[in-house]
Amino acid sequence: MSQQMTVCFPGGKRIRADYAGFQIHTDQSRDNGGEAGAPEPFDLFFASLATCAGHYVNSFCAEREIPTDRIRLVQSWTRDDKRMLKQIRIEIRVPTDFPDKYHKALVRAAEQCSVRRLFDSPPEIETRVTVDG
Repeated sequence: MSQQMTVCFPGGKRIRADYAGFQIHTDQSRDNGGEAGAPEPFDLFFASLATCAGHYVNSFCAEREIPTDRIRLVQSWTRDDKRMLKQIRIEIRVPTDFPDKYHKALVRAAEQCSVRRLFDSPPEIETRVTVDG
């Protein structure tokens, strides 16, 4: 199954991706020459990882009728001195009355995230130029 996303350049450092009827906007920070009018592309990567894990946590709780209004996922990351990503940590913060028996299962649920699983078996990424028109 093949899917497609189209990217265009509305001006400055702004980039827009059109996908499935949605527009996804990015920009660069002012330090990087942008207007800081939208998240940077790497920020969207981090958001996709955290929200994907959140989806699985939410589904796990919904199946057990556990309220999620006091559950939070907090994602943090570290970089080395060359700014390369070294570690990503996702903490699932639950209230004190969250059943202890589900702690490990909640982690396993979050780890089902397909964005996270890309690291286990990364896809081949091919970039090429084609002449359009």
